[in-house]
Amino acid sequence: MSSNDNPLVVFEQEAPEVSKAFNQLIEALKSTNGLDSKTKQLLYIGIKTALGDVTAVRYHVQMAKQLGATRDEIKDTILITISVCGLSGVASCLPAALAIYDNGDLNS
Repeated sequence: MSSNDNPLVVFEQEAPEVSKAFNQLIEALKSTNGLDSKTKQLLYIGIKTALGDVTAVRYHVQMAKQLGATRDEIKDTILITISVCGLSGVASCLPAALAIYDNGDLNS
């Protein structure tokens, strides 16, 4: 994946001030202590799956795995979205998420 394929890189290049503000918001959210970092990543995976955002799911799976999330935790996080959003997010995100978890390659 080239830097031009990464939507966050394009965002940063095209809207640096907005990107900076967004990054500050993300850092503030990371510093809250109501949930641990792994749980926050699992929530992101579930929300992004519900939205059908495969690209974001792939990135957040890598982060969750680095924070100790198991393959089953990733899978259950995605599967639980069926009850809210139907099969669409699971069908598009589960294969990509498991490929990233198993292979660690954003291009798979």
